[in-house]
Amino acid sequence: MPQYERRAYGLKIQQNGHPDIKRIRKLSGVPHIHGNKVWKSSLLLMDYLKEYPPEITRNRKKLKVLEIGCGWGLTGIYCAKKFNAKVTGLDADDTVFPYLEHHAAINDVSVTTWKCRYEKVRSEDLEKFDLVIGADICFWDEMVKPLYNLVRRASKVDGLRVVLADPGRPTFTEMAEKAQSKLGAYLDAWSVPHPHNASGWIMDLYLE
Repeated sequence: MPQYERRAYGLKIQQNGHPDIKRIRKLSGVPHIHGNKVWKSSLLLMDYLKEYPPEITRNRKKLKVLEIGCGWGLTGIYCAKKFNAKVTGLDADDTVFPYLEHHAAINDVSVTTWKCRYEKVRSEDLEKFDLVIGADICFWDEMVKPLYNLVRRASKVDGLRVVLADPGRPTFTEMAEKAQSKLGAYLDAWSVPHPHNASGWIMDLYLE
């Protein structure tokens, strides 16, 4: 069913009408916190990482990536496939994980899952990673402070990079502008042309 499957950045992506996704939905239920589809900010993030790829910053054999608010985990899967990264997908709603695991399988990679809210991620957890990513994860007012605090904790971990993408929600803008002014984060518009037609903002924080 080609109308329910697309390809982007080397990934196979199945959409809600695909029989496999319908089967997962029947068995596992519908995700509760907006993790119910592929968001275009994931494509923004993939495109940005393609242009500005991550690097291993510590003495390890593989790049280690944490995707926060991962949903179906497409950007993490992209990192696993493109950069041979060891990826952990974090989400507060474990109903998303069967969708993530299915997409990892059809793209011939594996992703570790972690049920957790991002405000609960500690500095010692962040030290295990080289890159933290997230796409469209600041959509409620009450998310602004916890996400900024996570970015602030990450800024204190040597060699850790944080890259977030968003369609331009005021909540994200508030958080990212604060990270820009207080932590030195880069913030700029980013767009992906046809056939993906995605646009929004990228926040990139890396302090050597």
